[in-house]
Amino acid sequence: QVQLVESGGGLVQAGGSLRLSCAASGRTFRRYGMGWFRQAPGKEREFVAAISWSGGSTYYADSVKGRFTISRDNAKNTVYLQMNSLKPEDTAVYYCAASALSTTRTDREYDYWGQGTQVTVSS
Repeated sequence: QVQLVESGGGLVQAGGSLRLSCAASGRTFRRYGMGWFRQAPGKEREFVAAISWSGGSTYYADSVKGRFTISRDNAKNTVYLQMNSLKPEDTAVYYCAASALSTTRTDREYDYWGQGTQVTVSS
């Protein structure tokens, strides 16, 4: 069992930065691939970024590539999403998730989800 708690969301102006954190409980955190997803009002949940259990492989949605960076610290049971050059279209609730299948872009392949943190980017 893995419990995930996101933090770091908030209101930021376009062009600004935020860093999201996702703290995981459980001693098996390092066995899971981790991902970030987001859901804007009236839209389906979409993949943002994923990282392998070792941190050696990362994947990004085209919409955030070059602006967002996913990383993890297995000693702290935490995964991060550094978001730079934020745009109003990045406004959404951001969720972290853990997958026993390692690195995947598909939300149904994730086993555990956090409660989400709101990110709002003003123009």
